[in-house]
Amino acid sequence: MPELPEVESARAVIERHGLRRRIADVDDSDSFVCRPHAPGEIRHALLGGEFVTAMRQGKSMWCQTGSVSDEVTLGIHLGMSGKIVIADPDGTEIDGGDYWERGRPPGDYRWARFTVTFDDGGRLMLVDPRRLGRVRLDPPVGELGPDAQLITPAQFRAALAGSAAPVKARIMDQHRIAGIGNLLADEILWRARVHPARTARSLTAAEQSRLLRASRDAIRAALRSGGVHNLTIIPYRHRGATCPRDHAPMRTAPVDGRTSWWCAAEQLPGPAGA
Repeated sequence: MPELPEVESARAVIERHGLRRRIADVDDSDSFVCRPHAPGEIRHALLGGEFVTAMRQGKSMWCQTGSVSDEVTLGIHLGMSGKIVIADPDGTEIDGGDYWERGRPPGDYRWARFTVTFDDGGRLMLVDPRRLGRVRLDPPVGELGPDAQLITPAQFRAALAGSAAPVKARIMDQHRIAGIGNLLADEILWRARVHPARTARSLTAAEQSRLLRASRDAIRAALRSGGVHNLTIIPYRHRGATCPRDHAPMRTAPVDGRTSWWCAAEQLPGPAGA
């Protein structure tokens, strides 16, 4: 599933090529992707306007149109396989971000679930083979926690404080810290040498600081390399793999219902109750 780095890549596509272009048409006919809106409702709200900002918090992305007095907010969620693509009037793909997309060749728009057509004929599309993305007006972004890329040390400590939940579950709670998904969480915990099932409240101040540094480093690395799938530990999340740092066996088990992987030697579960 796209996580913060992939969503930032999509947001940047819109910022580079989708702003300040008059909207001439909108295809919002996919009632599942555009729920709870009826076909035509999003089109009516956007028609004649232009995107003036492309914003992101965690894994949520939205665009704003118009002036403050008549502003429309369009939320775009990528789902598990979606990405933003912008094409020229002749259909040539001019930007689609830089992360993997299961081999879709440029110019293949058969899975475009939502399309904005600009008055010059160019298009902005949510291309989503698995149809798990979502487009909606006025998304509830106010419910999100601080963005994982920008979170302060005080906010990070507050997100962990006093919780008996596994630390992995806590850093993946979008109401606490926005932007960390399952793969990114495994990378962060591996870099910090923290077992995913440790309770959040069991972490020492030094471990909390190490975890925050690991989070920032992992996000920066994913942004540079084109997504979380290119991070260090991801290729070693399979049975029989060994840790690329110390060559100890990689272990796996569900943590709070999510498949998790860790180094058997360096990510220890800690004392009883921790």
